[in-house]
Amino acid sequence: MNSAQVKVLHEVCGRPMLAWVLDAVRATAVARIVVVVGHGHDRVRRAFAGQADIQWVRQSEPKGTGHAVAVCRAALESFAGDVFVLAGDGPLVRPQTLRAMLAKHQASGAALTLATSRLENPHGYGRILRDSAGEVIGIVEEKDATAQQRRITEVNPSYYLFQARALFSAVEKIAPNNLKGEYYLTDAVGILGGQGLKVVAVPDVAPEDVLSINSRAELGAVNQILQRRLQQALSEGGVTLVAPPNTWIEFGAEIGQDTVLEPFTWIGRGAHVKAKSHVPAGTVIARGGCWPRRGGRRSGRT
Repeated sequence: MNSAQVKVLHEVCGRPMLAWVLDAVRATAVARIVVVVGHGHDRVRRAFAGQADIQWVRQSEPKGTGHAVAVCRAALESFAGDVFVLAGDGPLVRPQTLRAMLAKHQASGAALTLATSRLENPHGYGRILRDSAGEVIGIVEEKDATAQQRRITEVNPSYYLFQARALFSAVEKIAPNNLKGEYYLTDAVGILGGQGLKVVAVPDVAPEDVLSINSRAELGAVNQILQRRLQQALSEGGVTLVAPPNTWIEFGAEIGQDTVLEPFTWIGRGAHVKAKSHVPAGTVIARGGCWPRRGGRRSGRT
C-alpha cells in the first residue's frame, strides 16, 4: 500500500476495511470472533475498542496464513465447532456466501468447505485443483504454479470453513515448502483430503466479490463496488439518486424515504437526511451532520 497506515484500517466507503469483514461474520451469528493482528496491532485494537465480541491474538512474525491460524490454537483449543477463516483485507465478502458455505458444510459433514470463483483473468490468485471426478484436491498459489496450472480459471477467494479439530490437525502438518518459505493455509486442502476427510466447495462466488486489497488501485476498485451496493440499498429503500456515479455516500449515513440527491453530493458517515428532502447539486453533508441544515448553517463535523 506504500502507507504508514495499517492496511486493514484503510477506509472503504467511510469505515476500515476490516469492519466489513467483521459485519459479514456477525451476520452468520457466529459465537466468537478471533482477530489475528501483527504489524500495527495496537492501532488496530484502538480502532475497534469497545467491540467486546472480538478476541485479539498477536502474530509476532508474518509467516503466512497457516502460521496466522496456528497462533490461534490457545484461543480455540477448547472449541469443537466450526471455524470460518477469512482475510481482513477482503471487505467484499457477503454474509449470504458465508451462510451458503455453512449450510453445505453441515449438510455434507465436510472437514473443510471453501468458496471458489471463476475469473476471466485469474492472475494473482491461487488456483483450485480438482481430480478427474471433479473433487477439490488442492490449491496452488500462482507463484508456485506450473504453466498448465496457471491456465486454470477457478480461483480461491480465501473463504474457508473448517471443523476446528481438523483445522488445527492440518495446520500442524503444514510445512514451509513454497518459494517464499511461508506456511500456507491452502496446503490444508491437500492434507485433509490425503487423510480421507471430505473437502467440498461452494462454487461460483461472484467475480466482483473476490477482489481483496493489496494496493491503492485495488482500494479504489473495492470502494467503487461497495459504493454501488450502498447506493442500490438506498434506491431500494426509496431514495432517488439522480446521478449515481457522481454521488458518494459513506457507510452509516441515514437517508429518509423519498429524498432526492442531485449530482455531486457527498454524505458522510453518521449523517442524517430527513425523509422527503431535496439535496441540491454539489452539497456536502459532513460526518455526523444533518439535512436540512439547522438555521441555514453547516451542521456536523468533517
